[in-house]
Amino acid sequence: MCDVFFIDDESDIRIAIEQSFELEDINARFFSSAEDALLAIKQDGLPKVIVTDICLPGVSGENLLTTVMHQHDDIPIILITGHGDISMAVNAMHNGAYDFIEKPFPPERLIETVNRAIEKQTLVLENQQLKRNLKASQILGPRIIGDTASIQQLRDTITHVADTDANILLFGETGTGKELVARSLHEQSQRREHNFVAINCGAVPENLIESELYGHEKGAFTGAESRRIGKLEHAQGGTLFLDEIESMPIQAQIRLLRVLQERHFERVGSNELHALDIRVIAATKVDLKLAAQQGTFRQDLYYRLNIVTLDLPPLRERKEDIPALFHHFLLVAASRYGKAATSLPASDLATLLSHDWPGNVRELRNAAERFVLLGKLMQLNDSTNTAPSSAGLAEQVAEFERSAIEQALIECEGRINDTMSVLQVARKTLYDKMQRYGLDKDNYKAD
Repeated sequence: MCDVFFIDDESDIRIAIEQSFELEDINARFFSSAEDALLAIKQDGLPKVIVTDICLPGVSGENLLTTVMHQHDDIPIILITGHGDISMAVNAMHNGAYDFIEKPFPPERLIETVNRAIEKQTLVLENQQLKRNLKASQILGPRIIGDTASIQQLRDTITHVADTDANILLFGETGTGKELVARSLHEQSQRREHNFVAINCGAVPENLIESELYGHEKGAFTGAESRRIGKLEHAQGGTLFLDEIESMPIQAQIRLLRVLQERHFERVGSNELHALDIRVIAATKVDLKLAAQQGTFRQDLYYRLNIVTLDLPPLRERKEDIPALFHHFLLVAASRYGKAATSLPASDLATLLSHDWPGNVRELRNAAERFVLLGKLMQLNDSTNTAPSSAGLAEQVAEFERSAIEQALIECEGRINDTMSVLQVARKTLYDKMQRYGLDKDNYKAD
């Protein structure tokens, strides 16, 4: 997508602005008439921003504004006016124009206005795309965001094992995204056309766990007033996700093991066998092998579930991913609550990076939601973070520096000039640091 369409019938002005835009890394196309610009929009699509002189031969800038905004009322249109056109420009502002600039103007004035308009429209487009994504089915599963080695390895392993029937054991602290990974495994498998069914084993009373899993017949026990389909039967052909599997009572573990081995089950209160065709993904925050040695978890069930184990790293071990994760949650929250997604100040980024995140990604998502709703980063509770950092001062400084540069690249969509301005560093300094930290501007450009 082109950033800017600039329309003016005076060639000297077009040449001067083209040179100014090139120096500022602004991607623009230039037209001598509104008709040519409208044809380009029809053939190639809208830019992010339109800048047009009001007085043009043929279709005027004001008519261009009316024509474009009739179909695309959210695109920023900046008008360039002569002294006698001020009243016309003010009227155009009432009709939806983003801003107007009076001739003669310094290039810096136009560049500042254009950059503000680009930033505004970028957020609008991101929110629109996010809304479409949230409504659309995610054929390849939920996004697992991050570029640290542990997350890259996790994504690679998911790709290798997703389209198999192997049982998977997910190991990670609370809030690390175990259900997200389970859904990703399901959506990347041939079972995605069937149900993904999740059950938290720690949230079901012990006397109801078997009914919850296998269902029951009418009259099977007091209160069973009708037949009920259990989670296994509901997951037929699909995936059953057993969260907090370590909380399942021993007797329920014994029956689950038999069901997984024999691939059929009976509803509570029935002797009728039902064939079982599911894939099981279990999740735990404890060491199940140690639990088996201590007698609190069935060793045979552990080995039945543990065909492949995926380790989900805590957020404190992947802090380089915090800027990208927070930005993603920011957009999700802005879309959900109908709010503007504002940029995160550098001081707040430092706060995010210094926090230990005992609640992991879930805690970070909540922080992003509060930032959208309240307009500021609320104080993070560090009462659980009593251990000193294992990294030396140089490593901590480098970690913050890399994250600050990455956050700026995300906000500026890889535009080096904008990133230099945000960070207030020279071009060579920025390129040297990007090379040191393995950051490529092309990875942050908008699609």
